Amino acid sequence: MSAIATIDLSRWRAGGADADAVADEVDAGLQRAGFILVTGHGVDPGLTAAVRAASRSFFAQPEHVKARYSVPVGGHGWIGPGAEANGYAEGTETPPDLKESFSLGAETATGDPDVDRIWFAPNAWPVEVPSLQPLVDEYTAAMRRVSDELLALFSHALGLPDNPWLALADQPTWTMNINHYPPVSVVGQPEPGQFRIGPHTDFGTVTVLDREPGAGGLQVFSDDGGWADAPYDPAALTVNIGDLLEYWSGRRWPSGRHRVLPPQPEAPEEDLVSLIYFYEANHDALVRPLDPPVGRVAGLDPVTSADFIKERLDAITVG
Repeated sequence: MSAIATIDLSRWRAGGADADAVADEVDAGLQRAGFILVTGHGVDPGLTAAVRAASRSFFAQPEHVKARYSVPVGGHGWIGPGAEANGYAEGTETPPDLKESFSLGAETATGDPDVDRIWFAPNAWPVEVPSLQPLVDEYTAAMRRVSDELLALFSHALGLPDNPWLALADQPTWTMNINHYPPVSVVGQPEPGQFRIGPHTDFGTVTVLDREPGAGGLQVFSDDGGWADAPYDPAALTVNIGDLLEYWSGRRWPSGRHRVLPPQPEAPEEDLVSLIYFYEANHDALVRPLDPPVGRVAGLDPVTSADFIKERLDAITVG
């Protein structure tokens, strides 16, 4: 049996005994691997397909065109090949990840230039693909709705009388990465220990992923099963919790450790695009870990969301 449970959000919305049962399934599933599959989320598959198609149009542009939108890791724009090595986030030295990304984020500026430069920088939309911005705007609004609903469900799963994320994430930072995993004919043969994305955990509260299945696809780590291919359901979103939510749960739920395999010998020309929405919290949110018996570890200090996440972003930047 997969370590990753499938959760139907429509049962959560039904309330009553159904909602309580879903909450129990969430708690058990997240304790196993920090991952769940989520159905009943209400996101239009036509919208997802349109975002992916527009993204492919951007990635198909010549490199000199994409370079007009080039930004460093953590910026809003094109992050080219060789910029990230996610394995460094957990102290594993790996060659750079075999991917390119188009990254964007929240634009709800605070008026503080130092804060806005890092967390609320304007998005740089490619004029070559004018359909990308309106599609992504609609998609990220749907992702925020799903993320807020998940945080409410997670609070219920821990038996909390109220959902603290209503206040901690009312003006949140978030990032969306559209990741392109090119074939071997583009990236060359992988070096030893090289991945499309190296082993890592995410940094924020929840990550909501719409992915394409593939031989060089997502693997998830669990203590019981080690590394295993993540189950795929075309009707489901893949959801994992990040380091900040693990910390808030008093380490009851492990941040979902995962990696994306390099192109495989049996499918060298596989070409995949993943849509990844990283939800966080207000940049200045003070996150207080839950003590036992809900949490597993006592005495963890409160942390500020922005400081906690920035430290991890710096760790994965090559050079």
